[in-house]
Amino acid sequence: DAVTPLLTWADTRAGDAAAALRAELGDRLGAVHQRTGCRVHASYWPAKLRWLRESDPQNWSKVTRWESFAEFLAGKLQGGAPVSLSMASGTGLLDVHLGSWDPELLALLGITADQLPRLIDREEPLPALRPGFAKRWPTLSRLPWYPAIGDGAAANIGAGAIGRGKLALTLGTSGALRVILPDQHLEEVPPDLWAYRLDRAHWVLGGALSNGGNVTTWLSDLGLNGDTSTETLSAQAAGFSPDGHGLTMLPFLAGERSPSWKDNAQGAVVGLTLNTGPAHLMRATMEAIAYRFATLYAVLRPLLCPEHEIIANGGAILRSPLWLRIMADTLNHPITALDPEEEAAARGAARAALHALGAADELAAPVASTAVYSPVAERHARYAAGQARQTLLEERLYPQGVSWDTMDR
Repeated sequence: DAVTPLLTWADTRAGDAAAALRAELGDRLGAVHQRTGCRVHASYWPAKLRWLRESDPQNWSKVTRWESFAEFLAGKLQGGAPVSLSMASGTGLLDVHLGSWDPELLALLGITADQLPRLIDREEPLPALRPGFAKRWPTLSRLPWYPAIGDGAAANIGAGAIGRGKLALTLGTSGALRVILPDQHLEEVPPDLWAYRLDRAHWVLGGALSNGGNVTTWLSDLGLNGDTSTETLSAQAAGFSPDGHGLTMLPFLAGERSPSWKDNAQGAVVGLTLNTGPAHLMRATMEAIAYRFATLYAVLRPLLCPEHEIIANGGAILRSPLWLRIMADTLNHPITALDPEEEAAARGAARAALHALGAADELAAPVASTAVYSPVAERHARYAAGQARQTLLEERLYPQGVSWDTMDR
């Protein structure tokens, strides 16, 4: 049975524990990032495990096995469940080059490899369903079950984005930019990015934003001045010119991951006047989040083919033509939009299972798109100016990466 609560990447309570671990690792911090592909950050397991040990030592001592919800569920359905390299690579505890748990980090955290699931690749089937579930679902009992893979990797597969010529842009509750590359010796993990595994044959390189559609939803939920649904505010925001609201925003309401990795970051808006309305804030929010994507894109672009496609998926952006236009103009690159009804991650998981079964020759298949949004040079220039202001504001509020609430004021 579960001993601790379920902790997600969005739980930032481990921010102080992450800072303590970074200080403890000192000049070894860069080597840890290169081995594990993950920064020492509140969203990953090392910081969460340190925080749990310090905040709840009684329950910590009861734990015999640490696992994600996917392995917990599979354990209930099928017995002791192993973990795929894909899922393990997103913990921050895996040596992504060797495909084994990292002994230095385990020792630092006071856990052993025996307390973690056995590692397998995504093509190795799980045990059969337990008798009770097999009786309940006889059809499913006759089918092979495969281990979970990371939702980001699955979204790339479902969007048909594999190889240096295709970049997946996901914007739902949160956001991410990812490229899947064939296995090869990785000289260096770029400092602003993470390096996960889809399997032993593929890397998943990219960055994740903690803030996306969750921020536009927060804004609409505030109920500022009448009908402030996301749809209404977006329609009003579409009537404004690019960066025409006079606002500069740091959209860090849920903290921040890539590219700045600030555990305790908080949001800020500069430039408010008596004429600022909810629709101005909505437009500023969309643009501010697009600027974060642009910063990530600049880091990822050298890994891509000169001629590459950016494929957008995720409910928040696919249901917003305005956000798609803003994104294309900000990145200064055409954006291919998938059908909003296509759930890329679910499609990708199904495709990965078919590939493991041998029922699909290729891991990814072309996906139908609904539209391509092309950038406009004049709009790009205005957004570039807005992004420069955002960068300046971030540097002023968070010098050397410190948290606003710990600064001397």
